[in-house]
Amino acid sequence: MQALRASKARALVGIDEVGRGPLAGPVMACACIIKPEFYPELGKINDSKKLSPKKREELFDLLSNSPHVRYGIGEISAAEIDRINILQATFAAMRRAVENLRPPEGAFVLVDGNQKIPQLGFGQEAVVKGDGRSLCVAAASILAKVTRDRLLVGMETRYPGYGFARHKGYGTAEHTSALERLGPCPEHRISFLSLFHFAGAKV
Repeated sequence: MQALRASKARALVGIDEVGRGPLAGPVMACACIIKPEFYPELGKINDSKKLSPKKREELFDLLSNSPHVRYGIGEISAAEIDRINILQATFAAMRRAVENLRPPEGAFVLVDGNQKIPQLGFGQEAVVKGDGRSLCVAAASILAKVTRDRLLVGMETRYPGYGFARHKGYGTAEHTSALERLGPCPEHRISFLSLFHFAGAKV
């Protein structure tokens, strides 16, 4: 039934998120619509995690500059993640991405993963490994990933010493070593750090 509804939708929206696991930075989502006539030009794109950084950047430029692609980004800060928890923050980022996209009435949403988005206002289906099965979800994955990576590169200049440009906020050895040395900055998720008992990490 869901597949039938999707086939009759006025537009198909792909949604994916990035940044659920890092110790710092926002969680970010993208909602993306691709006009069917653009599909052949894209060739085979896949889950952003399976692409090299160079390939992701190339595809980001192709997607973001195409008149056949529309997308919206939703971002939830580290402070908000601490306040409402990462699951609810992820849902909020996805809803915000859809709001910023402004899909037409009657659009149908494909969400990467195994959970639907609460209180979305559109018909939807959760698709496990959707970024490898749906072109619009794969595109959303790339757009979200590159947007967040660029944000974390810029964060390096505001909070030097943590290595954000390299690890993008994930809990690498370099990052955890910097945390032990410098303590958390305003972009760190205190609720995550408290699990590791870093100095100064108090919820």
